[in-house]
Parts: sequence; C-alpha cells; structure tokens
Amino acid sequence: MKRPGAGWSFAAPALIVIGLFFVGPVVAALLLSFTDFDLYALADPHNLRLVGLRNYVDVLQTPLFWQALGNTLYFVGIGVPLSLLVSLGAALLLDSRLARCKPFFRTALFAPVVTTIVAVAVVFRYLFHTRYGLVNYGLGWLGLEPIDWLGDAAWSMPTIILFAVWKNFGYNMIILLAGLQAIPQELHEAARIDGAGSWQRLRHITLPLLAPTLLVVSIITVAGYFQLFAEPYVMTRGGPLQSTTSVLYFMYEEGFKWWNLGRASAIAFLLFVLILAVTSLLLRLSRRWGAA
Repeated sequence: MKRPGAGWSFAAPALIVIGLFFVGPVVAALLLSFTDFDLYALADPHNLRLVGLRNYVDVLQTPLFWQALGNTLYFVGIGVPLSLLVSLGAALLLDSRLARCKPFFRTALFAPVVTTIVAVAVVFRYLFHTRYGLVNYGLGWLGLEPIDWLGDAAWSMPTIILFAVWKNFGYNMIILLAGLQAIPQELHEAARIDGAGSWQRLRHITLPLLAPTLLVVSIITVAGYFQLFAEPYVMTRGGPLQSTTSVLYFMYEEGFKWWNLGRASAIAFLLFVLILAVTSLLLRLSRRWGAA
C-alpha cells in the first residue's frame, strides 16, 4: 500500500530549510525592489514607500550600470571560453596515457579551487604589483618595460580574467575528466585501427560524446562568471576608472555603501534575468547543434 504522506514527511525538513533560507529571502528581495527601502526606512519602517518600477527605471538610466554590464559581458565573453579551453586541455592531458603521476597532478590543478579567493587575490595583487611584482620582474629580465597591471584601465580586466581562469578551471577540469573517462575506449581503438589520428579522434569521437558534459560546464561557468565580485573587490575596488566594476559590485555599492537596498534588489533581479536569458540561449543553441 502506497503512502505518499511518508515521502512528504521525509522531505519536509529539507523543504522547510529551503523555504526559510532560499525562497523566503528571494521573495523578500523581490518585494524590496518595488520599494525605496534605504537607511532611513531601516531606522523607521514608516519611511518605507512603494515606488513600483521606479528602481528598475532608475537603474537602467544610470550610466554606471551600463558600464558595469559592459565590463561583466567582457569578463564573461573572454573568461568563459578561455576557462573552458584550459579546463578541457588539462582534462585531456590527465586522461592521456602519457600523463605520469595522475593523482598528484589532479590534486595540484584542483588546489586553486579550494583555496580562499580573498587570500589568493591578495597574493595575485602583489604578484602583479607595478614595482615589486614578480611578473614585472620577469618582464624586466626579458628587457621589457613594466606594466601597471591593476592601475591601467587597459590591463586591469585582462589581469582579473587570468586570475579567475587560474582560480576556477580545476573545477571544470574534474567534471570534464569524468566525462572523458566515461567514453568507451573501444571507440578510440577502433578509430585508431581505421587510421584516424589524434585530431580526428578528438573531433569525431571525444567532442561529440563530451557535448552534454561541456554544456553543463558551460552553463555553470557562465552563471558563475556573471557573478563577478570578489576579484575586483579585493584587487582593484572597481577601478581604475570603473574599468573592473561588475554588475554585482555595482549592486554591492548601491546596497551596502549607499544603503539603497531597493535599487540593489532591482539590480539583483536584472542580473537574474540576464543570466536566465543567456542560459536559455545556450540550451537552444545546444539543441540546434545536437539536431544538426
């Protein structure tokens, strides 16, 4: 005899926790985005007023928001493909028969993922220091002029992209490595007997069978890179000339620097809509690619 109530009773504690710590805050933030909740309303709830869509309109009319959006799209557009390429290359190397000491290299390449991002960002800030950084010291040894990596608007975002790729590629590498090891070796052996080279096997066997895993990794990476915050917060404070101000960093300043929590909530939901749109586009493109 089936007892559906038993299943709900087992799931109830988890559902309650999700409702309290996820659904509840999301609904509260959505409601805040339609108000002028700020420091004055925090001190006295009577100062709270409903403003409708005014926060969204004000945000969309703010030039700094569009600059932050451009910076974020630049970070995602360059960082995501670069991260995927590095992750795939590392996974292919670890999956090859030529690789030695595979457990050691898996651990070493995955180590940046589990390190504290703030601590590592501080280390990178000193590595790219204009006068004392090891990177400029290496350039000087090669006879090149030092570069103001974090103080020049042309170099600040590329520096943060390199740091983010180094910090995060190990997570995708482990997922892709699991996908590679799930591919039957008989397919590669049959293709090798038929005279297929390494590039042909990669193109016609590995990548098509790895496509679902690549899709999952792409969506995870895009969603994570759109939430750029810790890197510019620690390394550049959004500068120079707002060249590294991301949408999430802009939201943080609106909410916790200027205490415009209503506008900050509106920015959060605009970012959510953007991530949802890009994710939907990736899914649609993957279906078309699979059908082709």
